[in-house]
Amino acid sequence: MKYKSILITGGAGFIGSHVVRLFVNKYPDIRIINLDKLTYAGNLANLKDIEDCPNYQFVKADICDFETVRDIIRRNEVDAIVHLAAESHVDRSITDPFLFARVNVMGTLTLLEAARQVWEIEGWEGKRYYQISTDEVYGALQFDGTLFTETTRYDPHSPYSAAKASADHFVRAYHDTYGMPTVISNCSNNYGPFQFPEKLIPLFLNNIRFRKPLPVYGKGENVRDWLYVVDHARAIDLILHEGQVAETYNIGGFNEWKNIDLIKVLIQTADRLLGRAEGEDLDLITYVADRKGHDLRYAIDSTKIATELGWKPSVTFEQGIELTIRWYLEHQDWLDNVTSGDYLQYYEKMYGNC
Repeated sequence: MKYKSILITGGAGFIGSHVVRLFVNKYPDIRIINLDKLTYAGNLANLKDIEDCPNYQFVKADICDFETVRDIIRRNEVDAIVHLAAESHVDRSITDPFLFARVNVMGTLTLLEAARQVWEIEGWEGKRYYQISTDEVYGALQFDGTLFTETTRYDPHSPYSAAKASADHFVRAYHDTYGMPTVISNCSNNYGPFQFPEKLIPLFLNNIRFRKPLPVYGKGENVRDWLYVVDHARAIDLILHEGQVAETYNIGGFNEWKNIDLIKVLIQTADRLLGRAEGEDLDLITYVADRKGHDLRYAIDSTKIATELGWKPSVTFEQGIELTIRWYLEHQDWLDNVTSGDYLQYYEKMYGNC
């Protein structure tokens, strides 16, 4: 399907910036609009390389602001929306569940209704609303080899996953009730450049740099499936342009790792690249009380997107993690700018209070 104007929400964030970059470079004749509120996790430095491209436009806005969002969709003749804007850190959802309900649920509903009011008048032909979701809506798996599929029952266990699950239900309801052309994808844990250092990989790499403790929940036995963010962006591109309306697609890396095993790989690789004895920082591992409601295992079955759309990861986990670790160690200025909060002061001057 060919679009004239694509709105990407949360495009200054981790996954969003990779999607924006891919679309701006791949589709020079399509207007790519990046709508981001520039909360703590949004950083326009992630997009310095494409900020002057003629088909790229940044708009600072809140997805919960109905009138503004509707005006952006109407004024820019948006015919496709890729919705990535969300509060995403599980720990933060435990301390402030209202924020996650407000942004992830009401923000999604606001976006859906704004799009409906514009698109219903114009007609649904050639339109597409794409919801980016998470594997966490499915709940947890045991160590029995089972995988999450597109038909797995929703069973969220954290305020974050409950909010994302609710948003997904609204998306499906807008298709069933109004006929909105929608599609949803559920991805596994992403890793790669530009991830905010509250997440495991950039947080631990930064701590390894300064030889600070590496806090591991419980015994580190929880298992996650890891997906290289560039491959996720490629999958999003495929689903937006070739996916079937009202379908769900699971996107995973077929890379299950126990947290503690992943952390040891991070330490050993970072030590080698920093010129230290490989593994000398293993003593930084510090076991802490487990997180409330910590799901045991996530694992995605990506067979559907592979067979129907021809997607597959472009790198192995070993290649992807090496690329990722090298990027953070070679971009320590980016890490320092984010961890210090200096980037927020810069955007406050440009756009007001972020």
